Amino acid sequence: MTAPTSTPPPAPGRKRRRTPSKAQTWSIPQLEEWGLTPTQQRLLVVFGSLAGVVVAALLLTVAISAIGNDFEPERATASVIGTEPRPDVYKGWPSSKVFTPIAQSKADPKPLTAKDLFPKTLSEGRTTLRLAGTPRLESACAAAVWGQELTDLLAQGGCTQVARGLYTSADNRYVAQYTLFNLRDTASSDTLVNTLTTLHRGGWVRPLQASRAAFPANGHTEASGHAMGHYAGLVWIGRADGAEPGPRDDFVSLSLAVRATEKAIFRRIVAVSPAPAPSE
Repeated sequence: MTAPTSTPPPAPGRKRRRTPSKAQTWSIPQLEEWGLTPTQQRLLVVFGSLAGVVVAALLLTVAISAIGNDFEPERATASVIGTEPRPDVYKGWPSSKVFTPIAQSKADPKPLTAKDLFPKTLSEGRTTLRLAGTPRLESACAAAVWGQELTDLLAQGGCTQVARGLYTSADNRYVAQYTLFNLRDTASSDTLVNTLTTLHRGGWVRPLQASRAAFPANGHTEASGHAMGHYAGLVWIGRADGAEPGPRDDFVSLSLAVRATEKAIFRRIVAVSPAPAPSE
């Protein structure tokens, strides 16, 4: 058997030369399309890394909840919740440290715009969503919800704007609505998404209507709430035929796809964050 060859060690007194690395310009093409400078891109990547931990925790929680859990809560009767539409399942998520720069609305006073929030298409993996109808942006937050307790909660939280956008999947199988509230501070957004854990049965956002997309009456839908600094975003998804999701229905990807609207919130974090000191 031939003995394996090995690289001989360098002769004594001689040092290996290091090949100088070429200087590279730090840039990410997709972030350049958003109009971010290299400095802003670095800052957003730092925030994005922290956000990735939050998303990973969300996916892990969803997976754990799905394993070995065959319990299906009975849908409340119309006499309990009235005839207003609301989700059958809801989960709230409080704000993380990623959104500290926009913890107060006074630190982020620029009003929201529907154009910034709701692009024509959203995607996550194989899921593609298309905007259905015209998004709505209102200063009267109470007009976008039903339920007196929810209306009062928004007033207490200093809600100044509410934006809603309705999407449908490319195959028209799913419908999804994203709602964003502009509140006073993180405490107000955390309170909203946490209170909705039980409050969603007696108060929820009103669905937008479009000719080619709508939540079916009495159909099964699911939702989640996400506090992001002084903002609170509500994801509302379901099958267009109102049926409960089956093995082929990827509601996790559907939820993440509609949450792509939150890119506008991350751009605000970059806008209000102090620029790092120039390197010497």
